[in-house]
Amino acid sequence: MNNKIAEDLKLAMKNGDKFKLSVLRMLKSALQLDSISKKHGLSDDEVLIVIKKQVKTRKDSIEEFKKYGKDEEVAKLGQEIEILNAYLPEEMSEEEISKVIDDVFNELKPTSMKEMGIVMKKLNERIINADMSFVSRLVKERLS
Repeated sequence: MNNKIAEDLKLAMKNGDKFKLSVLRMLKSALQLDSISKKHGLSDDEVLIVIKKQVKTRKDSIEEFKKYGKDEEVAKLGQEIEILNAYLPEEMSEEEISKVIDDVFNELKPTSMKEMGIVMKKLNERIINADMSFVSRLVKERLS
């Protein structure tokens, strides 16, 4: 995964695609910071986690910019998300997410909202690529 990002960075440099180059440089910087903090090279799964965090940060920023009518910034962040999403696997469907939630509920047998953290921790390990706020909402509905 790191190699793919490095290759795409070089390609963006050669093609003169300044926007994509800047996004990939930000991503590479975030990966290096995570690698330094973990004191080892990142596995593909760890790289995916960093990319997901980058996408989430941008989605949160989009919501804030929409509040203040900053349409140019919203469009720019949307493009950045598109570039980052190219490195993520396809998002899980609602049915796939529900099946994983069913499996975790059958395994843990939670009885109240107090166990939400335990359920979410287990789901974070099993759900590959999905909007975790959506997953959280589904879990809350089942627990209440």
